[in-house]
Amino acid sequence: MAEVLRLSQLRKSYLSGEEETEILHGIDLSLQSGEFAALIGPSGSGKSTLLNLIGLLDRPSSGELQISGSATSHLPEAAITRLRGQHIGFVFQQHLLIPAFTALENVMMPLLVERGRPDPQMRQRAAELLAAVGLSDRADYLAGKLSGGQQQRVAIARALAMRPALVLADEPTGNLDTQTADSIFSLLRRINQEDGTTFLIVTHDPRLAARCDRIIELVDGRITADRENHPA
Repeated sequence: MAEVLRLSQLRKSYLSGEEETEILHGIDLSLQSGEFAALIGPSGSGKSTLLNLIGLLDRPSSGELQISGSATSHLPEAAITRLRGQHIGFVFQQHLLIPAFTALENVMMPLLVERGRPDPQMRQRAAELLAAVGLSDRADYLAGKLSGGQQQRVAIARALAMRPALVLADEPTGNLDTQTADSIFSLLRRINQEDGTTFLIVTHDPRLAARCDRIIELVDGRITADRENHPA
């Protein structure tokens, strides 16, 4: 299996006035192609900080982060943006769709950013992804008119538009009722199994974490447990 992510002694500090506070303390972690892992830990443990670093939305204070074999510490911002767009997909708790755009247009957004203007292949890719998440009949609906579960399905389709090696899902079921959350989680699992996409899912829900193949626990900025899991 190919290595999708490698963190080596990753640290992150922030300045508050003249005082420096270290949030992450030398994180070592790797994810292989096709893994389906949960990142858990109490509030304030550094999960969001770690996810921002893995997603190339922020830079570590020290250490090395590799995405699909590419070291990132010395890359300029333009190269970081390109690497993020091509290799990482994001699913957020708040969806972050554009309400005035249709479901199809929202799914097309990463492709538009990459290519500059729409083309038939782009529309076809977005339509295929909406079909994969069960929303072909909602392609022309404005995102703001969709239910919460439907919006999250659109967000998942959008995250897959560039065929990323790694999808980061930050509390993807946090705002959903139990039945809809189970449906969304099952969808992520199916994509993982059918396409071999690697998922790292941040969740506070131990029930959902227990359905992942690997559980990584972060406490006070350190990985305190990293274990294989065998869902029933």
